[in-house]
Amino acid sequence: MMVTVIGRGHSGTRAMSHTLSASGVFMGSPLNVSGDLLPPEAMYEACRVMAKHVVWKGDLAWDFAGLHTLPIPTEFTDLIHRYLVSVRESPAEHKGWKIPETTLVYPWVLRLFPDIRYIFWIRDPRDCIIGHHVTDDLADFAVPYPKTDDLRRRRAISWKYQYDLVKATPQPAHWIEVRFEDFVLRQDETLARLEAFLGIPLARIPVRPEAIGRWRRDEGTNHFDFLNAPMREYAYT
Repeated sequence: MMVTVIGRGHSGTRAMSHTLSASGVFMGSPLNVSGDLLPPEAMYEACRVMAKHVVWKGDLAWDFAGLHTLPIPTEFTDLIHRYLVSVRESPAEHKGWKIPETTLVYPWVLRLFPDIRYIFWIRDPRDCIIGHHVTDDLADFAVPYPKTDDLRRRRAISWKYQYDLVKATPQPAHWIEVRFEDFVLRQDETLARLEAFLGIPLARIPVRPEAIGRWRRDEGTNHFDFLNAPMREYAYT
């Protein structure tokens, strides 16, 4: 069994990576404290290669259709294989990886690995955009978007872009969506779903309920109208 976790940075994906590692799934080597497979540079460059084929339609709209039919450049495939070398060469029965930037190349990762298991990790965007993440400025990964000096808006645009990219991609054969809030507040129930999906027993790791709803204590801007539709979809009122 091979698995990857996708979801924007600060979505709580480290919780899933740590859970998988604690459950005997080899998540690559070396890992940082967030459970990300390192070094990340090949993955970052792969993001820039794919972004060249995203069509920006202006404002907050992108056309991802070509990503599903265009030939995948050899350069991209080589970069992904280089990034995943420790996972690909591992003899472990159960293995996978996690790094938030996988979300930025999800359509092509799916085409390269159509049969692995994908966990899409969701968190209230108001909590996601409070803290800094390397994907805050999509321009760093060659993704076109309406530039802004408003840091929170920039983060929110990054959240929406990654949400739109995932939703525009046909779902793979093995797919599950998990809200971070459910993992924290209903861990046993959520892990039961994941165990059925992965086909292996999962360890229980410590969780912190205070990680939920941090936006309520935040004094900055943490909501933007263009996030309303996905927030309704995932019951973030």
